[in-house]
Amino acid sequence: MAKTKDKNEWGSNLSFLLAMIGSAVGLGNIWRYPYVLYSNGGGAFFIPYIVAILIMGIPFLILEYGVGYNFKSSFPKAVKSISKKWEYLGWFLPVAVFMILIYYSAILGWDGFYVIISAFKGWGADPNAYFTGSFLQANDTLGGLGTFVPFVAIAMLVGWVIMWVISHTDLEKGLGRVSKVLVPLLFAIMIFIVLFSLTLPGAGIGLAELYNPDWSLLLNFNIWMAAFGQMIFSLSLGMSIAFTYASYTKDDSDLVSNALWVTVANCGFENFAAIGVFSILGYMSLQSGVAVPDLVTQGTGLVFIVYPTVFNVLGDWASVIGPLFFFTVYLAGLTSILSTIEPLSFSIQNKFGWSRNKTMTILCVFGAAVSMIYATAMGSYILGIADTFVNQIAILIGVIFECIIFAWIFKAENIIPKLNAKSKSIKLGKWWLVVVKYVLPIFIAIVWVGGILEVISSGSMLELAILAILTVILLGATFIFTKLPAKSGEWDEVKQRL
Repeated sequence: MAKTKDKNEWGSNLSFLLAMIGSAVGLGNIWRYPYVLYSNGGGAFFIPYIVAILIMGIPFLILEYGVGYNFKSSFPKAVKSISKKWEYLGWFLPVAVFMILIYYSAILGWDGFYVIISAFKGWGADPNAYFTGSFLQANDTLGGLGTFVPFVAIAMLVGWVIMWVISHTDLEKGLGRVSKVLVPLLFAIMIFIVLFSLTLPGAGIGLAELYNPDWSLLLNFNIWMAAFGQMIFSLSLGMSIAFTYASYTKDDSDLVSNALWVTVANCGFENFAAIGVFSILGYMSLQSGVAVPDLVTQGTGLVFIVYPTVFNVLGDWASVIGPLFFFTVYLAGLTSILSTIEPLSFSIQNKFGWSRNKTMTILCVFGAAVSMIYATAMGSYILGIADTFVNQIAILIGVIFECIIFAWIFKAENIIPKLNAKSKSIKLGKWWLVVVKYVLPIFIAIVWVGGILEVISSGSMLELAILAILTVILLGATFIFTKLPAKSGEWDEVKQRL
């Protein structure tokens, strides 16, 4: 009798690899990395950046892959199998990642709306005033919660429907098949945009600003923190995504090589994207007479304000390059957002015995309903605070404990022989154990303490109140999932492949 294919299993190693690349390659590569590179020493930033790849990016990704593959289960079940008293952490990270999904859906919605209006430059002569005023109707006071913005809500709901449709199928037919199309398409469109941007007058001005090295910053601890922070953000380290995806792999997967390919693809994409971003900024500087440093803004501003500004002076090309650019950003966001629902979904299926379709439907409906808070005038303000909370506080502390549980309690050395046996690239040894047991947790602990102090010292009373509410929600949801009785007979079974 033929073996029935597990609905939670990749059909091939290529599906897994492209899904992981799609998860890593996202909005952060396009709007976050160029700013981080520029503001942290330009060309000099590549030194701490490469160090971060070698001692954190690749080693920690291998650790998550290895343990996830070993248990072939959800994150909380694996953590519980290692030590029952740590099950709470097992739910903490998937819930935190689901919180990312909820606010990320807002950014995806914004971009989806801009795909449409970019065809006719619907933002008008002043993209800044349109984005913050006419579109978001931004209001950073509590009164903003009472103003609902229909266009934002509709754009967000479209994203949720797309995600539901894709996730409502078997893993290989849904996410696996979509990744095989979206990831290559994303790279192809970005190649076109970058090559086109290099032909613009003034492109060299932007690239000179980007790569001009400030070697003195290498003695500043902040540049090293920025490099490691970018690696966590860009590769989705510590978010249990890599762990969950690896648990779906077949027995013959070369996880070490996959970790290398994912890292190379992600880092190559964001550096390639930076060339395009600063080429366009150089052109914009030449046309407007405004220096590049005054044009560089972080985050959403770079995508929804700076780019529309340059499209306004591009002439006939704008009607082509504008929609193409925002569609590219949408693909990047979609490939990332699809990965953020998987950890909590698989965890719920594992513990409560729900089907994948039922779990995905409930999470999408619940997530879409809660995300409507970001469709209010205060939404963009809350989004910034939520992003700070999840990435600088929740995920970082999760990385520290993940190193402790996986590297120390589980004993990472146990998975080295089998990983090496399947590896066609590098072989793991004592160097890897030193990194995941000592270097990573110590460095991340320093970054976490610094982040907490910065948030507390610079935050207003309203910001701190929202942070407190988010903390209660995260800890409360984690407690509920931990304490609810399991409905699946397999929840207490411990199965290992290594």
